[in-house]
Amino acid sequence: MSRREDYEKKTEALLEPVVAGFGFELVDVEYVKEAGTWYLRVYIDKPGGITVDDCEALSRKFSDILDEKDYIEDTYIFEVSSPGLGRPLKKEKDFQRSLGEEVEIRTYRPIDRQKEFAGILKTFDKDTVTIVYEDDAEQVFQRSEIALIRLALDF
Repeated sequence: MSRREDYEKKTEALLEPVVAGFGFELVDVEYVKEAGTWYLRVYIDKPGGITVDDCEALSRKFSDILDEKDYIEDTYIFEVSSPGLGRPLKKEKDFQRSLGEEVEIRTYRPIDRQKEFAGILKTFDKDTVTIVYEDDAEQVFQRSEIALIRLALDF
C-alpha cells in the first residue's frame, strides 16, 4: 500500500464516525499533490445537498482530530467539500444508487475509436459495468478500462 493510500484509509477510518454523527455520508477521501502542494480532500453529502456551513462544521471538528493524531508527514491543506454534480461513482453504494440512471463513462484507451460513452447503468459487479443505449443495445466495460464513471449532467 502506498503512503497516499495509507493516509486515505486512516483518514476514512477516523472520519467515518464523525461524518455519521453529523448525519452526512462520507463520499470519498483523496490525498493528492497539485502544483507542488499536498491536499487532503474529504467529500461529503446528505439528502438535499451539502452547504458551506456543513463543510465548515465538519472541517473544524475533524481538524482537531488531524492535529491530535498527526499521522501525515507532509505539509498539506485540508479541504471539506460537496462531491458536486459530476460526482464520480467509486463505491458499490454509488453504483447501487445509480442503477437505472444515465451515466457517462470515459475510458483510458479508445474502444471502437472513442473514449466517451453515455447510457443507462444496467448492471455492475466487481469487474464489469454494463450500460444500455437508447436503441436498447448493451455495452459491457471492464472496470480496469474505465478512467471515470459519473452521473450524466443534463442542463
